[in-house]
Amino acid sequence: MKKETIQPAKHLTGGLDLPGDKSVSHRYAMLAALAEGTSELRRFSAAADCHSTLACVSALGAEVKTDKDTVRVTGGGLGGLKRSWRALDAGNSGTTMRLLSGILAGQQFSSKLTGDDSLQKRPMKRVIGPLREMGADIRARDDNFAPLEIRGAQLKAIDYRMPMASAQVKSAVLLAGLFADGVTSVTEPARTRDHTELALEEFGAAVEKDVRTIRIHGRGANGGGKLIAKSLDVPGDLSSAVFFIAAASLFPDSNVLIHNVGLNPTRTAILDVFASMGASIQILGLKSAHGEVVGDLAVKGASLKGGVIAGGQIPLLIDELPMLAALGPYTEEGVEIRDAAELRVKESDRIAALAENLQRMGASVEERPDGLKVQGRHAGKLRGAEIEPRGDHRIAMAFAVAGLAAEGNTVIRDADCAGVSFPTFFKELNRLAEH
Repeated sequence: MKKETIQPAKHLTGGLDLPGDKSVSHRYAMLAALAEGTSELRRFSAAADCHSTLACVSALGAEVKTDKDTVRVTGGGLGGLKRSWRALDAGNSGTTMRLLSGILAGQQFSSKLTGDDSLQKRPMKRVIGPLREMGADIRARDDNFAPLEIRGAQLKAIDYRMPMASAQVKSAVLLAGLFADGVTSVTEPARTRDHTELALEEFGAAVEKDVRTIRIHGRGANGGGKLIAKSLDVPGDLSSAVFFIAAASLFPDSNVLIHNVGLNPTRTAILDVFASMGASIQILGLKSAHGEVVGDLAVKGASLKGGVIAGGQIPLLIDELPMLAALGPYTEEGVEIRDAAELRVKESDRIAALAENLQRMGASVEERPDGLKVQGRHAGKLRGAEIEPRGDHRIAMAFAVAGLAAEGNTVIRDADCAGVSFPTFFKELNRLAEH
């Protein structure tokens, strides 16, 4: 297992191009596999998770050709997928497994979906439930965990009111709705990422949006039934930008420009949180690309205040919470996270991983069932330590950033796990950091 040593930095300076957005890349790849013709997806994410999706759609009969960060996917239309002769491996990617479940539920063949040890511990019942309501035949270990056996069936449209906010569950139902008779609707309790709806519209699906209800016309409904190949640019990943916003904010003399970042309004709650903490972030050159909003972020050093993150904020910030927690000891008031029990069933138990590694660095932390309270800078300066990320990319990257402002070197064990979302993360962080 590869280790990375993080040395204390004086500041960060320079320009940065991010990997393509993971969420958007997953969705473009799946819809391209269901579209008629060849789609060209530029700046496709280099993340291992998104390449798990490409491997799965390839095994299902779509033709996939990769040239650096451009991916061409040739699909045979909504009825064009074929049975895979082997189990489909989603790797570490919950998005791949949950979204693909929606697509596979409506096929005329059976499939088996599996993943790595971590993914096999993550709950799938939240997706299985509504898909069964649509008529899907899905078997799972303990009725909740992968491997999943999905016997394709003729699906019926449903009106699904989600018990909890989850973009992945919403997406699985909408994708299954493509294959259902009639109009399927999903009503969310709180707004979540809308990349699936935007991508469906971009590929030609008939989608209607009304406040927090989204409707999709299936094969048996007016206007439903056909996706057309597209040529698309994937925006830069805002969730990856967060680590560099945090790192630049730690040092007064920092000056970083992050190019072509996806600024979808359902994702920018993190920028509001940073602004409320006192971060210096300017948005430049806003434009619309394929329904997604894109712009540059100019970040300078700032003194961060900290604060409480809870309630309706949590679903909109779920991927960014590890970085915010790891920033806690460098803020004036510290950072408190509540209502985030979901963090315990991500790639790792992120609450436990955050508490353990912050304590290794000398932070004062109170771990709670649904979050944690991290004391601010009055509790003392962090010191370098050996970090155990538990195979979780966001934990590894968050503590690499925390290590930049600690006393002494910080060693990230199993640093390769960052490749799940950002294979060049350590190289880029080292390039921008002046030691």
